[in-house]
Amino acid sequence: MPTKKFWEDHYHQGYMAWDLGAVSTPLKEYINQLENKLLKILIPGGGNGYEAEFLFKQGFKNVFVADIASAPLRNLKSRVPSFPDKQLLHLDFFDVQGSFDLILEQTFFCALDPALRQAYAKKTYDLLVPGGKLVGLLFDDVLNTDKPPFGGTKEEYISYFCPYFRFNKFESCYNSIKPRSGRELFINLEKEKDDTNS
Repeated sequence: MPTKKFWEDHYHQGYMAWDLGAVSTPLKEYINQLENKLLKILIPGGGNGYEAEFLFKQGFKNVFVADIASAPLRNLKSRVPSFPDKQLLHLDFFDVQGSFDLILEQTFFCALDPALRQAYAKKTYDLLVPGGKLVGLLFDDVLNTDKPPFGGTKEEYISYFCPYFRFNKFESCYNSIKPRSGRELFINLEKEKDDTNS
C-alpha cells in the first residue's frame, strides 16, 4: 500500500496521472461562491496545490496544505512564493492538528489505503469546527484494488460519513472535467453543531 517513499518517488519520476495542472472545475466553482475570505481551510493530500494556489490568489490567506511528500509542497511554494511556509504541512494527514472551517477533498481519499477510509471520515470530523464542512469529489467508479487510485461506490462512502456528518450534497457531479464525467460524486458534508461524536 502507498507509503511516503511511494509518493516521493512518483513526484520525482514525474508520474502524476492524477495531476490536472489546475484547480478542478467543480472545486473552482464551489470556491467562487464562497464569500468569507477568513475561512480556515485545509487541503489534505494537497499534491501540487492548485486549489490552494487558486484560493490564495482569490484572497483566502488562511489556507493550509498537508502532504506526506515534500516535493509537491515545494512546487506550490515555487509557484506562489508568498504562500506562508507555516501553512505548508509536510506530514501525514492523520497527524494534522488544529481546527478548520472547511476541508477540501480532491483525489486524496482515493489515494488512501481503503482500510483507512473510516479513519479518514473520523479525522475530518475531528478537525472541523462545529458547523464546518467537508467538500469535494469522490470517485464513483471501481478503479484499482491494488494501487491508487482506489475507487468505490456512493453506498460504501455513505457508510463511512453517515455517523459524523449531515449530508448537504452527496450526488453525481454535474460539472466534472471530461475524463471524469459520470465518474465523480460531489460531496458537501457538514459537522453537526451539536457535537456528540467526539
